Amino acid sequence: MLFLCAMVGLAGFVDAAAGGGGLIALPAYMAVGLPMHYVYGCNKLSSAVGTTFSTARFFKNGALELKVGLAAAAASFLGSALASQVVLLLPDSSLKLILLVMLPVAAGIILTRRDLAGPDRPALRDGAGKWWKAAAIGFFIGGYDGLIGPGTGTFAILAFCVLMGYDLRSASGNAKLLNLASNYASVITMVTAGKVFYAVALPAAVFGIVGHLLGSGMALKKGAKFIRPMMLCVLALLLADLVAELFA
Repeated sequence: MLFLCAMVGLAGFVDAAAGGGGLIALPAYMAVGLPMHYVYGCNKLSSAVGTTFSTARFFKNGALELKVGLAAAAASFLGSALASQVVLLLPDSSLKLILLVMLPVAAGIILTRRDLAGPDRPALRDGAGKWWKAAAIGFFIGGYDGLIGPGTGTFAILAFCVLMGYDLRSASGNAKLLNLASNYASVITMVTAGKVFYAVALPAAVFGIVGHLLGSGMALKKGAKFIRPMMLCVLALLLADLVAELFA
């Protein structure tokens, strides 16, 4: 149990800064021996609780544009709902190949776009187009979450930064609100279905809160110098996990 709590805390730290905490938390829950539905249920609960605290911290520090985050969150529900229907029609291998193409592209953008580590660029979100961009990000990120899942927060941060000109701190804050909405939607589903083992999920959630607070604190304090390398680490971890599955 101590190992699980420590891993969920680490997952919260990573997730609060750069997304992708599920890559750490899910294997930890599996190692405890929980059935897969309970693994997902417990992970969603601890993730949602932790993300609540990190989202609040970003908002308190002015690193989150509430209306933009809410617009993206609303659109993500539609994208996720549609993707959940599409995923039933696609073979698992096709989804993994899609991700295999996306990961190097995302890593290349992070490595080559020096403006990602620069200041906020509000000119990219002037006028009414701002809301269409936010909705488009939410729709496609929600679709990705429904189709594939891992690394959703990382891709959301990248989208807010590249397409809307937010600095990495604010992009991370907006991504938290998007993730928060989808997390609680999943939690409601899992709780209603009785797929949360509270004796495991609640203690882990406490450590997740600590991780999220520490991770969001580092992201707010260090900004791009901390978030950018963390995003690359998440993408590398996701790529390694994907390659291992493809060639297992």
